[in-house]
Amino acid sequence: MTPSTSQFLAVRGLSYHVRSWGDAAAPKLFMLHGWMDVGASFQFLVDALARDWCVLAPDWRGFGQSAWCQDGYWFADYVADLDALLEHFTPDDPARVVGHSLGGNVACIYGGARPQRIARLVSLEGFGIPAEKPELAPDKLLKWLDALRDPPSFAPYANLAAVADRLQKNNPRMARDHAEFLAAHWAEALPDGSARLRSDPRHKLPFPTVYRAEEVRAAWQRVTAPVLWVAASDSFVPRWLGEDSAGLERRVASFRDGRMTTIADAGHMLHHDQPASVAAAIEPFLCG
Repeated sequence: MTPSTSQFLAVRGLSYHVRSWGDAAAPKLFMLHGWMDVGASFQFLVDALARDWCVLAPDWRGFGQSAWCQDGYWFADYVADLDALLEHFTPDDPARVVGHSLGGNVACIYGGARPQRIARLVSLEGFGIPAEKPELAPDKLLKWLDALRDPPSFAPYANLAAVADRLQKNNPRMARDHAEFLAAHWAEALPDGSARLRSDPRHKLPFPTVYRAEEVRAAWQRVTAPVLWVAASDSFVPRWLGEDSAGLERRVASFRDGRMTTIADAGHMLHHDQPASVAAAIEPFLCG
């Protein structure tokens, strides 16, 4: 495996963990993980890259080794955190960004808010979420209020091997050595040998607001950088969105310079399932 290093920096009052691979003098490439994931999740994709990069992969707030938030988690905070991270690592140059799922959605919206800060943008399975009707707003708020009275928690695991078992159950394509590698980053071993997830369980709180697709499309339309959406052939996301491939193409058409490609024999965690194919799809685009 390509060796990585860790650093911690203050981002908007929080201690942020950032994992990096490669020579610091090489072109920078930012990788943004998805919900309930960590920056180390990109290890296999980094291993498959052909050229030299300085890859920087933060753990979002409340995930991995980054600090937790007492007031919970809001999507706009991820956008603001990305803004601060880019200002720290590449203040003078637009960035190449690869985001998976949540990370892809954050990057696409950020690219509409500050289009001059993005040079190339790849979204791996980050195609938005299902649109919701305004009349759902009171019920969503009530569900959130009720959840605050009984906050979510994570069940403990017997050991890190049990975490690896769960990873393979969630994704049968995952090799055992990859599952064991990720388990050590997703969870931490406790003195008694048991393991607990590093993520803040409050990420499981329901959203108190409706998702307004029109506002998201407005952000996408302001992105000036070339955008590559990468779909997985066996992903649940199109069914969740209620879209077929033509529907996803219509979404990507919201971008001024958007295109889409599909990775065969891969699920939502396509950078785990087919890292070589993902690398082959995105690297020529990032170098364009």
